[in-house]
Amino acid sequence: MTRVLVLNGPNLGRLGVREPEVYGSTTHDELSSAVEKWAADLGLDADVRQTDDESALVGWLHEAVDARAHVALNPAAFTHYSYALRDAAAQVTRAGLVLVEVHLSNPYARETFRHVSVIGPIATGTIAGFGVEGYRLALEAIASRL
Repeated sequence: MTRVLVLNGPNLGRLGVREPEVYGSTTHDELSSAVEKWAADLGLDADVRQTDDESALVGWLHEAVDARAHVALNPAAFTHYSYALRDAAAQVTRAGLVLVEVHLSNPYARETFRHVSVIGPIATGTIAGFGVEGYRLALEAIASRL
């Protein structure tokens, strides 16, 4: 089975309780279960992780390159300013792996500061605004490129 790291950034561990009107009522545990099922249905092996720590995300992206794992990444707030995360994510796509940037909400329909992504220009593609379903779409996009 093809391995996919599904990486979630800061505050996503608070899904279900943090601004449910923006991010929905699904918890991170429920999201993880859904992602694992969707991935299995597509013949993928998903490893879902969440951290509030930028360096952990950078390390996981390095791991993806070394393990030849594709990535679905919700960088959350790091989307807008983390050049360290951008540089690590660029290593994934430069290695010929698929990296899909995922956002639960549509950043372009929100505050102006959310309109800039330093990840988008180096990602294979971006899926935003479809809530939890965005992860399913990201997995389908990865599976379609294998």
